[in-house]
Amino acid sequence: MHPASGTRIDRASPNDVTILATDRGAAPMNIGAVLVLETDPKRSPPDIAWLRGLLSARIPVVPRFRHRLVATPPGCGRPVWVDDPDFVLDRHLSAYDLDRWGTENILQVAAEVLCSRLDRGRPLWRACLVTGPEPGQAALVLVIHHVLADGLAGLAVLAALADGLGMTDPGPFPQAWPRRRELARDAVRARLSALSTLPRALQRGAQGLAELGLGGQRPTLAERISLNRPTGRRRRLTTVTVPLDPVSEAAHHHGATVNDIVLTAVTGALVTLLERGGERPHQLVVSVPISARRSAAVTRLGNETGVVPVAVPAVSDDHARLRAVVALTHDAPRHQRASSAGPLGLVFRALARLGLFQAVVDHQRLVHTFETNVRGPRESLELGGHRVAQIVPLAVNPGNVGVSFGVLSYAGQLVVTVVADPLIVPDQDLLTTSLRRILGDLVAD
Repeated sequence: MHPASGTRIDRASPNDVTILATDRGAAPMNIGAVLVLETDPKRSPPDIAWLRGLLSARIPVVPRFRHRLVATPPGCGRPVWVDDPDFVLDRHLSAYDLDRWGTENILQVAAEVLCSRLDRGRPLWRACLVTGPEPGQAALVLVIHHVLADGLAGLAVLAALADGLGMTDPGPFPQAWPRRRELARDAVRARLSALSTLPRALQRGAQGLAELGLGGQRPTLAERISLNRPTGRRRRLTTVTVPLDPVSEAAHHHGATVNDIVLTAVTGALVTLLERGGERPHQLVVSVPISARRSAAVTRLGNETGVVPVAVPAVSDDHARLRAVVALTHDAPRHQRASSAGPLGLVFRALARLGLFQAVVDHQRLVHTFETNVRGPRESLELGGHRVAQIVPLAVNPGNVGVSFGVLSYAGQLVVTVVADPLIVPDQDLLTTSLRRILGDLVAD
């Protein structure tokens, strides 16, 4: 560590440490977004110089974009976020010119960026500007490592990079790193504080087990399906975009939430895909993240997320499946507040230390897929004078989950991103088409 005195210590949270320890798969644990731009002809068209100028002015208000996560000496606690004295913006920027402009072409570039590992010796993010052959065709692919932020915190990053935010003085850069004795004292204080809150921690642990459906019971194994095989490093991305208001109205009509509608459509699309291959499971178990916070800020990123498995009957009738989803989600325990992150983190970190984590998640039988839903801004954002017309969520999951779904509402649109290993889900177009059809049917009804 560099010498310093009185330096603020910004530690990775236990959830962050879990993310870092379990990033061992063929594909990295990255998340991100594609920001499709509606360019203003009165302004300079987006190019690499535009991107460099934009981010050089904005990233000082996002401290983690100039931070490295470094290990501490023995006895000094969890890793800490520190300023990277060798930070160079251009190391994180790239540009890609498409011969043909279209959603599929943009998503192909986004998949390559998403599935490329970030250098852990540098700030854990990357931005790629994608442009088309015609003036005004531009999209920004922004990817960060999951240890830097969860989905809700990622939205705080996007908001900070957008136009209209009052810029604050970030102070001198780089700041000196904390000394070893400061780290050691801080670690001792943290351990004493943990002892004083041990009863509450045990209570949250019990709540977390209940959240996972393991409260005093043996876990029920999910049925074997062809979509649960160890994944490789490649992903293909497809999307379904629908107006948000009709989905909200349909949800209200059925006494459901928007996520209930999406969960019904996702599982229905999976049923269609599996039945095409002759598979007929009785239910599909979907892991649905829940956040421990209502909002996030760029000064408080990291991960505060747990999960709840939802076992949805694999019936072909969309309305029967929706009624089942509503019953399942509405009958969920009221104490679900991301408490599952605690027990999951303990187990995952232990497996990682033993070198067993990847083998376990490559053959897990607890869930079939992941569905992550984040509520984005109601109003459109602008980036360097250009309106962000659409935001497409991106995420890579580890283990043997061959397909997962990212959901984001933004400026009156609902976007569902289908993220699949093409070797496990060769008929992703059928899956996407079925998802679009079922969403349309539920909304029309």
